[in-house]
Amino acid sequence: MGKEISILLVGIGGYGRHYVDALLNYSGRENIKIAGVVDPKPEGYRNLNMIKEMKVPIFNSIEDFYEHLYAGLAIISSPINYHCQQTCYALSKGSNVLCEKPVSATVQDAFKMLQAKEKSGKFVGIGFQWSYTKAIQNLKRDIMNGVLGKLLRLKTIVLWPRDENYFRRGWAGKKRDGRGNWILDSVANNATAHYLHNMLYVLGEEEDRSACPGSVTAELYRANKIENYDTAAIRVYTKNEAEILFIASHAVDEQIAPKFIFEFEKARVEYESEDGSGEIKALFNDGTVKNYGSPNEEHIIKLRTVLDCLNGRGTIPCGIEASIPHITCINGAQESMKEIGTFPENIINKDKSTKVTYVKGLSDVLKDCYRDWKLPSEEGIGWAKKGKPVNLIGYKYFSGDGI
Repeated sequence: MGKEISILLVGIGGYGRHYVDALLNYSGRENIKIAGVVDPKPEGYRNLNMIKEMKVPIFNSIEDFYEHLYAGLAIISSPINYHCQQTCYALSKGSNVLCEKPVSATVQDAFKMLQAKEKSGKFVGIGFQWSYTKAIQNLKRDIMNGVLGKLLRLKTIVLWPRDENYFRRGWAGKKRDGRGNWILDSVANNATAHYLHNMLYVLGEEEDRSACPGSVTAELYRANKIENYDTAAIRVYTKNEAEILFIASHAVDEQIAPKFIFEFEKARVEYESEDGSGEIKALFNDGTVKNYGSPNEEHIIKLRTVLDCLNGRGTIPCGIEASIPHITCINGAQESMKEIGTFPENIINKDKSTKVTYVKGLSDVLKDCYRDWKLPSEEGIGWAKKGKPVNLIGYKYFSGDGI
């Protein structure tokens, strides 16, 4: 039996509902106390009545909560622009933190969070869930130990159509909030952020670190009526000159669940799964195959890992340090293409039944890019625009000039 853990839930109407559901059904529920909820619009949580029946107090702000109560763990599932401030505040009040991905909107905010963590002596986990799984941890360990040989290159594609309701959320696709704070919400910094981060993470030279990006070139486009982009083709070179290609879009009429190919001297690592049950496999040059299992084995494994840490078991595999390379690439990508490309009106369509805005032929273009290891402009696509290479060595501040 572990000690009782008091938990503050910040944001329960969006992704945060998964944490609430998991806690209400957690096998060690008797050792968990939901100390409070912070959400200005908690009615977005479908099981709000259960929270009220448990007499859990609900607050409008994180400051209001800590003025009256304390929690050993703060789970932060608020919009991106609140991650830094709320994480730092919770740490200052003596709470450990599990913050949803991405770590923050800007790299300077991430470093501010890191400083607050080090000052507090508490831990911070960032919710890139694949990083917590046995499949990814075992793959990462083999890469670190040279089992697969020298790295050659990595690529990932994710095509996830999103309907008009997705983009109606107040901060969806926004560059800044009403107070001028950066949000930088996008396809690569929200729904598919896990998969860009994963390529950096598995290349990290330590269990809780990711590879440092050396440069980024991005092509960013939009079909939906948003400020930022819903389609991205991003090429990153790490400091060790490993090539990473990431392709993702919401403006498509075809769904492709995350799939990747990682090429090494001794093996080719592949993952593809339309229903989430697929397994990561290494196909070695000598004909042998190693199965790492599914990276989707347990959706909320990050929560279990954090609760175990609070009870003195295990460590945090993905914290602020491991997440900074991802936001560095995201900030660099925005600088690579400061003016978001808008698809030509004559190829933008809207499916009346699904309410998805999509670009005719875009799925095929992006699949070709993935196949050929190219960006759209390199495929000679008429609407494509070249982004400029951005040096990320020593990159610690996103100014946003001209964006």
